[in-house]
Amino acid sequence: MDTGVATVGDGIRMHYLRAGEGPLIVLLHGWPQTSDCWRKVIPDLARTHTVIAPDLRGYGLTDKPTTGYDKRRMAADISELIHGLGFDSAAAVVGHDRGARVAHRWALDRPDQIERLVILDVLPTREMFARMDGALAASHWHWFFHIQPDLPERLVGRDVRGYLEYFFERWTYDRHGLEPAAVDAYVRAFERPGAVRAGFDDYRAQETDLALDDADYAAGKRVQMPLLALWGSTGLPAKLPALEIWQAYAKDVRGTQVDACGHFIAEERPHALLEHLRGFVSG
Repeated sequence: MDTGVATVGDGIRMHYLRAGEGPLIVLLHGWPQTSDCWRKVIPDLARTHTVIAPDLRGYGLTDKPTTGYDKRRMAADISELIHGLGFDSAAAVVGHDRGARVAHRWALDRPDQIERLVILDVLPTREMFARMDGALAASHWHWFFHIQPDLPERLVGRDVRGYLEYFFERWTYDRHGLEPAAVDAYVRAFERPGAVRAGFDDYRAQETDLALDDADYAAGKRVQMPLLALWGSTGLPAKLPALEIWQAYAKDVRGTQVDACGHFIAEERPHALLEHLRGFVSG
């Protein structure tokens, strides 16, 4: 597996992993992770495809500017990255968590660049707020905490490991958390200067993100390419009609639950994810 750095967008340097040859698959991570979350699936995918897994704007080894965290700009970053690497489009884009929101916006803004879209353990941002009630607010309290100015950085910055481990333990199926080496890598990533703030800025862009989503939905704009939605058996989508929800946002949707799995599908159930991806990407 190779690593690289490319300049995209408003001049940020984007770090990425690259492996394999063939049609392009792009893997977009979520919070609180980096491109390392795909380590268990990249080797298999790279047998038949070129795989690109970037650190999103503000994450990992990618630059951490103070602007540009709306999903339209973050999606444009990835579009510019693949064009700079010589690709006009991707055979598949796989997005998890915040990366799935970037992928969703990319699919809406540039449908000619994505042949197939895979969404892991999320519901559309617009739908999250439309369905917000006491139970959802209690389970996703961090959304409201992260958007507050300044305070999250002050509190979390005192104990990055303790804060991240809280989510790694509670969002995994067996509650044992992720592998210690993976947790250590994520903690190191978020201890870098600007990283905690940048991760929160991703959430703070929700006002812009919601405005774009609402406008597109009202105009009847939907995802055009085939969409595969997967969710863990203990994740939020498992508690709601996830497939029906995504069918309101895309024209060709299929999806299913991944059993004995929490939020981190690529790390908890990589073989199950690969089976779904092989069938979907091959058509």
